[in-house]
Amino acid sequence: MRPFSTATCDIENQQSAKSINLYSAINQALHIALETDPRTFVFGEDVSFGGVFRCTTGLADRFGKSRVFNTPLCEQGIVGFGIGLAAMGNRAIAEIQFADYIFPAFDQIVNEAAKFRYRSGNQFNCGGLTIRAPYGAVGHGGHYHSQSPEAFFCHVPGIKVVIPRSPQQAKGLLLSCIRDPNPVVFFEPKWLYRLAVEEVPEHDYMLPLSKAEVIREGSDITLVGWGAQLSIMEQACIDAEKDGISCELIDLKTLIPWDKETVEASVRKTGRLLVSHEAPVTGGFGAEISASIVERCFLRAFHCTNNLILAPIILNILASTLKTQKEENEKNKKVQTMLTCLCGDKRMHAAEWN
Repeated sequence: MRPFSTATCDIENQQSAKSINLYSAINQALHIALETDPRTFVFGEDVSFGGVFRCTTGLADRFGKSRVFNTPLCEQGIVGFGIGLAAMGNRAIAEIQFADYIFPAFDQIVNEAAKFRYRSGNQFNCGGLTIRAPYGAVGHGGHYHSQSPEAFFCHVPGIKVVIPRSPQQAKGLLLSCIRDPNPVVFFEPKWLYRLAVEEVPEHDYMLPLSKAEVIREGSDITLVGWGAQLSIMEQACIDAEKDGISCELIDLKTLIPWDKETVEASVRKTGRLLVSHEAPVTGGFGAEISASIVERCFLRAFHCTNNLILAPIILNILASTLKTQKEENEKNKKVQTMLTCLCGDKRMHAAEWN
């Protein structure tokens, strides 16, 4: 078994790198995982001949159909089989052909995989399980091939949720997920499978999980996202810069457990936060980020179970908020009066509106 590096990828000092797209980077990661550990298996619908997005091309020919094989069209069975395989000490890499079809396996993921270690008192686990699934819209996928279901799984303790933004990130993060001692759901942005191209080291490397990355520094506002949305947000940062707005852009990469400290440090510097994701707004993971950062950066946190204690605290906060809003409204009225007078070529003494 060939040894692999546990160090993070040194982007500045790549000894051997090749320009490839995202699906090729995924293929490289799977190739390395199969080559470095004979206990690794890749399986799912159509994977033995490459899969619909060609991420598993050539793997069955190289490693044999006993380690890279097709499964029936049954997502519940695919994940259930993966749990059992991982529980026996193997590295099980299960592919769900589209994230939209992961829901039949929902019970297996949240009630079996996520709770396997806990329910056995840490005697058994299925930490070798990685579930890959392409997510997001591509412009022509319709309602069954365009969903972003990451928030469903972020509610569940016992699993990790990881989403890469680029080929280099995809390879390093996927290898980390495969070798992590916990079950992981790894969503791949299918919009970027062929569109995203960059220099990717050809050697074996891993990128740390639960560590966000500041990919653009700024001072006026913090922007947080993940996956394919990062390319859109980066363009927004460029456009905002033309208007004199300095944006700090953070790639979360791991949604559960997410890196609160990096986001908090950025927001304390900029004083503003914007979270953007492709998934629906209601119940989206952006709400969790917003709530956590508001609690850490903008409000004093109160954790009380006694309603008699909590009620006056809430009333005081509401009263303070209403007072602030009233003062802002009065200020806005004065500013509006000032503008009206100026536009009407009238003159007001500064004391009247200061």
